[in-house]
Amino acid sequence: MSNDIQHGSTLSNEPEERFENPGLPPHKPRKNESKPSLKKLDSAIVTGIFSLSALASIAAVVLYFVLPDYTTLANIRVGNLVLGLGLAIGFGGIGIAAIYWARALMDDSPKVEERHTSRTSAEAQSEAIEIMRQGVAESGVARRPFITAALGGALALVPLPFIVPLVANLGEEDGWNIGKLKHTMWAKGTRLMTDGPHDASRPIKKEDVTIGSVFHVIPEGLNDLSHEEGYADEKAKAVVLLIRLDEKDLKQPEKSLDGIVAFSKICTHVGCPVALYEQQTHHLLCPCHQSTFDVADGAKVVFGPAKRPLPQLPITVDEEGYLIAEGDFPEPVGPSYWERKK
Repeated sequence: MSNDIQHGSTLSNEPEERFENPGLPPHKPRKNESKPSLKKLDSAIVTGIFSLSALASIAAVVLYFVLPDYTTLANIRVGNLVLGLGLAIGFGGIGIAAIYWARALMDDSPKVEERHTSRTSAEAQSEAIEIMRQGVAESGVARRPFITAALGGALALVPLPFIVPLVANLGEEDGWNIGKLKHTMWAKGTRLMTDGPHDASRPIKKEDVTIGSVFHVIPEGLNDLSHEEGYADEKAKAVVLLIRLDEKDLKQPEKSLDGIVAFSKICTHVGCPVALYEQQTHHLLCPCHQSTFDVADGAKVVFGPAKRPLPQLPITVDEEGYLIAEGDFPEPVGPSYWERKK
C-alpha cells in the first residue's frame, strides 16, 4: 500500500500528458490536377460565365433603348424587369465565376497559420504580401489571358444597366429639370377635395371641418388625370392633411383659417406619408422613421431625423363656402433639396 501511495505521489508531481498533434489530413488532389483536359474545361467554364455576365449587361442596356417609351405602367414594369435581370445576371455571374475559379483552378491544399497577437509584426506584413503574390501566381492570371479578359469585360460592363438609364435622361427635354419638383397642382382658387376615387371625392366646406377632425385632401382636378398624364407623380407631391384645432391651442393662430390648417403629408426626411395624428398632443408621426411634427406649432419637428417643418398650404374659402388654396406651397414639399435656402 505504501508503494501505491508513493507511486501516486510520483504521478501527481509529473506534468499531465498532452494529446499528440494529429496533423493535417492527407491532401486529396482534384481530378483536374491529373487530367489537363479537365483543367482546360474548368478554365473554359469560368471564361464562359464571365462572358455571360458581360453579355447580360450589354443586353440589358440594348433592350432599355429598344423597348417602347416608358409612358405606361406595363412598359415601366417590363423595363425594370429587363434592367433587374441584367444586373442580377451580371453581378451574379461575376460572383459565381470567381467562386468556381477559386475552387477548381486555384491551389486547394490546406494552409496552416499560427495564432498570433492582434498587432501585426513587420514579418507578418511581409508574409501577407508574399501570400498575395503567391495567390496571384497560383491563380494563373498571366497564363490564362482569356479568363482575365473575360473578368475585365464583365467588371467593366456590369454597372451599365444601372448607370445608362440615369445618364440617358440627359438628352431628354427637361430630363434633369429639378424645377418641376418644386411645384404642385395647388394654385390660387383650387378647391380642396377629399382623397378618394373619382366618384367619391368631394369638395370640403369650412363647416364640415370640426375641431379635432382630420381630412386627407387632394387638389381639384387631380382625379381627372390619367397615369400617362402624371397622376401618380402629381398626387405624390400634392397630398395634404387638413386638421382643425381650437385656436387657443395654436401658437400662431393667424396662420390658420379659424383653427383650420393644411400641411403637406410628405415627410421632409425621405418622403414617406405622414398620416398618424395624435389628437391629444396635436402631433403628426411619420411611420417610416418616427419623425414627429407639432401641428400646433406650424408642424415643426419635435423628434426624429427630419430637419424642417412640413410645408403649410395657405387656404381660404370661396363665395360658396368651400375651402380653396390661396396658392401653391411656399416651399418645396418632401425631402430637403440641396439648393434650398436655409
